[in-house]
Amino acid sequence: MIYLDHNATTPLDPHVKREIENCFNIFGNPSSTHFFGKQAKEKIELARRSVADLIGCKPDEVIFTSCGTESNNMVLKGIVDLKEPEKNHIIISAVEHPSVLNPAFYLMKLGVKLTVLKVDRYGIVDPDDVRKQIRKETKLISIMLANNETGTIEPVEEIGKIGKEYGIPVHTDASQAVGKIPVDVNRLNVDLLTIAGHKLYAPKGIGALYVRGGIRLEPLLHGGGQEGGLRSGTENVIFSSAFGVACSVAKRRLKEDMENMKRMRDRLQEILFSEIDDLVLNGHPEKRLPNTLNVSVPGIPGEEVLRGIPEVIASTGSACHEGKNTISHVLSAMGVEEKVAIGALRFSTGRTNSMEQIERAAELIISQIKKLRRK
Repeated sequence: MIYLDHNATTPLDPHVKREIENCFNIFGNPSSTHFFGKQAKEKIELARRSVADLIGCKPDEVIFTSCGTESNNMVLKGIVDLKEPEKNHIIISAVEHPSVLNPAFYLMKLGVKLTVLKVDRYGIVDPDDVRKQIRKETKLISIMLANNETGTIEPVEEIGKIGKEYGIPVHTDASQAVGKIPVDVNRLNVDLLTIAGHKLYAPKGIGALYVRGGIRLEPLLHGGGQEGGLRSGTENVIFSSAFGVACSVAKRRLKEDMENMKRMRDRLQEILFSEIDDLVLNGHPEKRLPNTLNVSVPGIPGEEVLRGIPEVIASTGSACHEGKNTISHVLSAMGVEEKVAIGALRFSTGRTNSMEQIERAAELIISQIKKLRRK
């Protein structure tokens, strides 16, 4: 099996596995003041420092959540005043993950004003469009850092500057970016940033939200006031600690991982384009994650390609859309025509891959496509 679906999820890093095993006996409640409680609390705070160190913020600006989806919901639903929804306005893009799009549409039903920005053919938001849509009631600008389907990287740094200029909080869903490219909240000029643990070799069920000091959010969960009062509930010590280790490993390996993923991604792209006529690249050729290759074989559904090569584990777009025969909302927003969009294949490399796997995968993909074209 050749796993080329690291944008969907990543396997556990060996260091993360060991940390999980080491934490099995740390059972105390972090809110307790006795020895076992303090032991658990120390683990969480160590992990918090590791997350903060990876994205360049203060530890007390990191809130642990269950996943990227929860983090995104915390931002969108927590930033607005639902007592007077019509006095609130949010700006997002058309290529956001469903965990941003759907909360935004939910808020719109409640009366919140919503602007969904168009993107160009590469899936990139124009910062000037952001500026043009700002109103006096704008409460949030939320633009993802890197797209989960195409890997396209958005001009968040420039958008963040615009937000600062107008005094509007800027949020970025960095779930796909953290661990794949350098991410620094101050360089990006963002006030809120989402991380998903399972995208950087930590377990599923853990995530984080960066909240710049001074930014006020209404909590989704009310209770005992854990996580600075923003996320009540007894903390997940084991997964938080594992997440912290994953972030430490990601920081240490970032340059090496970037180079390796890009080398394998580029090799796969080179072979496929040399052997398959009229293959289409979806997304920006340069401004994209180093591990992501999204291509289309016009007229041949991506699912048919992958069905014939079970040895290659990849996606026909976002994993959140698997099993549905609808065109990706991302490709649709980019203006990709239907016969091209339906043939989309997303390959995403990671630490588990080797160049031998890449060349074998390319051989299998090419063979399957040529077989389907002979039908």
